[in-house]
Amino acid sequence: MTQWTMKELSGWGRFPTTRSECALLEARADAREMLEARDGHAILAHGMGRSYGDAALLERGRVLLTSGLDEILGFDPETGWLECEAGVTLSELIERFLPRGFFPPVLPGTQFVSVGGAIGCNIHGKNHHVDGCFGDHVRAIDLLVASGEIVRCSREVHPELFWATVGGMGLTGVILSAQIQLYRVDSPAIEVETVRVENLDHFFEESSKSKDFTHVVSWIDTVKRGKAMGRGVMMRGRHAGSDASFDAGGVDRLASMLGKIADGKNFESNAWLNRFTITAFNEAYFRKERKGTHASTSHFAPFFFPLDAVQNWNYVYGPRGFLQYQFVVPSRDAVRAALEEVTRSGQFSFLSVIKEFGDQDHGGLSFPCEGITLAMDFPNTGAALMRLFERLDDLVLEAGGRVYMGKDARLSRPKMRAMYPEWVRWKEVRDEWDPERVFQSDLGIRLGLV
Repeated sequence: MTQWTMKELSGWGRFPTTRSECALLEARADAREMLEARDGHAILAHGMGRSYGDAALLERGRVLLTSGLDEILGFDPETGWLECEAGVTLSELIERFLPRGFFPPVLPGTQFVSVGGAIGCNIHGKNHHVDGCFGDHVRAIDLLVASGEIVRCSREVHPELFWATVGGMGLTGVILSAQIQLYRVDSPAIEVETVRVENLDHFFEESSKSKDFTHVVSWIDTVKRGKAMGRGVMMRGRHAGSDASFDAGGVDRLASMLGKIADGKNFESNAWLNRFTITAFNEAYFRKERKGTHASTSHFAPFFFPLDAVQNWNYVYGPRGFLQYQFVVPSRDAVRAALEEVTRSGQFSFLSVIKEFGDQDHGGLSFPCEGITLAMDFPNTGAALMRLFERLDDLVLEAGGRVYMGKDARLSRPKMRAMYPEWVRWKEVRDEWDPERVFQSDLGIRLGLV
């Protein structure tokens, strides 16, 4: 019999927080029973809690915790096709399959994301311009739908349900397992070029030179104005060959040291996050890189997941949490206007990254599309920050862009619908499979998606 326990949940931004009745889903065979035990409540799956806002929250309903679905169901070493349960994390895939010469096809800024969450948000990484989104590497999904049936959907079988689920923010059902193609690599090393970018124009110039690199991303200073606006540090890389060398022992020693001393909970106050400290941090981070382009070979972990070295880094922003604002726009001028809006606002982003997406666009509720994406992390300062976000919403919408729902906690319904014009068709598919609105989330309710 399913036991529901009241738990406090939040996304990675720790804003908002909710209390929900939760139960751990440990076996696919229990999924139907748990759905039947909902007693008329709405249901939502919750994985590792690494989406930022309210996408994986459901205050007035019941939440299935899918981290117990952690089995590898099959692997073909000839092709790289893997079948695994939805609670398996990308870190577990790396740990198990990198020694065999395989690597996940798309990685976000953290490895502690579940496969189910990666599909639900249709995550992107530093290689979107080459390899697209996570959904581009998924062949089939086993989905618990509202009727209690477990449906296998793919590009050939129930394709409309498949594409509504890829990027569907968990609102089409509970992802139980999926088939994903891993790709071959020769070593854990990454060949990296680091470029000190002097301003926004220089960023676009260097980005245009990065087509031969599979992975590209840039830290950007969102405080600096004038000719230096948009300065930053670009990191572009590719998987190294089998003869690559790096100090693996140094990586292990650093991880061990950081694991002991670097825990964001030790600094749970945002009193030190202000204009002066963030300006000083940005200046130091920029100046530590020498001018020009510099080549090196790195272990994959600091290249892909620099923040994972600090446990609970989200606590650094204090008890009110933080909000990330991530958008994509087709226009360079819109990026410049957004930076100008941020610098005028008095709000300061502690961590900001920028990159150019490729032309892959899955439609529906999926976020990535051709253009420039900028993600900024702001301490939660309340009404003033919300006003800034509303102005940015208008700017992004006017430019023909969109805001990432996987990072959102406050976008309005009319603006979301204008940014994602295919939401109507997406909702028709969703409602066909779930006419009684069994699967809901706070984000889905707020944006009128359920």
